Amino acid sequence: MSDVDVAGSAAESRAKKADRARLLAQPLVVLVVVGAVLVWAFTRNNDEIEAQSIQAGVLLTKTWEHLLITAVVTAIVVGLAVPLGAMLTRRWAKPVAPLFLGIANIGQAAPALGVLVLFFLWTGWEGLWAAALPIAFYSLLPVLRNTIVGIQSVDPALVDAARGIGMSPRSVLLRVEMPLALPMVLAGIRTSLVLAVGTATLAFFVNGGGLGELVDTGYKLNRPEVLVVGAVLAVGLALLVDWLGALAEQLLGPKGLR
Repeated sequence: MSDVDVAGSAAESRAKKADRARLLAQPLVVLVVVGAVLVWAFTRNNDEIEAQSIQAGVLLTKTWEHLLITAVVTAIVVGLAVPLGAMLTRRWAKPVAPLFLGIANIGQAAPALGVLVLFFLWTGWEGLWAAALPIAFYSLLPVLRNTIVGIQSVDPALVDAARGIGMSPRSVLLRVEMPLALPMVLAGIRTSLVLAVGTATLAFFVNGGGLGELVDTGYKLNRPEVLVVGAVLAVGLALLVDWLGALAEQLLGPKGLR
């Protein structure tokens, strides 16, 4: 084995150890920081306005609303972007792939608040779906792009070998291309999840609930304590979702590629 190979193997080993350390440390850091902020918020002398927002029932409700928006957005994005991305890698659909990527890129490039408000003005909707649908449009690109790139990156020799043993095009896609593209797809879903959690803080603009209401209340009523609690919970939730995405990449990816 050459010195270059040894150095490369050592670097890869260090990278894997760093990833494992981060997987262990990230949720602990989040729990410690969020726990410390909550203890501080509950034990200080809150006035009547602060007490209305900083109570367990309110915080649990707003966190649940935030999680619900994120879950709905994730279901929409995965259910739409993965099949669409796989379809756009087929030879007959490749000419229209740039069109769909361009549309998804518009959703990503446009300001999230603008997408939310324009959707509200267009439909007149309020609540969960008025927040989830535009946020899904905003979060679509990473999954769509990674699905396409992941499938296109599969070794053509493996695809030809699968066809050579008589597998149908559908079987080649589902049993060869998609499993090998899974790490890229999971990375896209992880990015999309973090985008969804962050953007969900704007859902209160369309009466969608979520932790953004605490941030808005703290800002409008000049109560920094309420603002800090809402912001820390939102950041902690985003970091936990990012951690779950990294864990899914480790556990669900092909064993030979981990």
